[in-house]
Amino acid sequence: MKSIKLLLLAGVLFLGVNAVSAQSKIGHINAQELVASMPETKAMQEELKKIAQTYDTEYKSQGSALQAKLQKYDAEAATQTDTENAKRAKEVEDIRKKIQLYAQQAQQELQKKEFDLYKPIEEKAQKAIEDVAQEKGILYVFDSSPGKGLIVKKGEDLMTAVKAKLGIN
Repeated sequence: MKSIKLLLLAGVLFLGVNAVSAQSKIGHINAQELVASMPETKAMQEELKKIAQTYDTEYKSQGSALQAKLQKYDAEAATQTDTENAKRAKEVEDIRKKIQLYAQQAQQELQKKEFDLYKPIEEKAQKAIEDVAQEKGILYVFDSSPGKGLIVKKGEDLMTAVKAKLGIN
């Protein structure tokens, strides 16, 4: 009899724990929208724009210098020897390759800079989401950004709380 009571008590406790865990709170947030609304993201975009303009100015400058050299060489081609014209053609081709390499390196550096600037912003957003979820007792937070796979939004939307935590209006 005593073992039946003990077994019954254990069963009730087990079912009670399962019922509590079955009612786990779930939340969702559009992480892309959150990061886009952060002032750090706007500052990052401005900095990247300035860097891109610097690269673009240099690229155009190199292109203009090449164009001027081409015009000069074309104008002088009739008065130069075939050897000199071949030498000049190779020089022009080398400059073109150098300009293409510059453009590729500029693009790579810009992408690296974007990654370096974006990472701390993303980490700050993630920390704020985690903090708000913990404060609200939410165990699971799904990303409701387009294309992230969230189909049903029945959990709590944390956007307002996370923005408040980050001081964003």
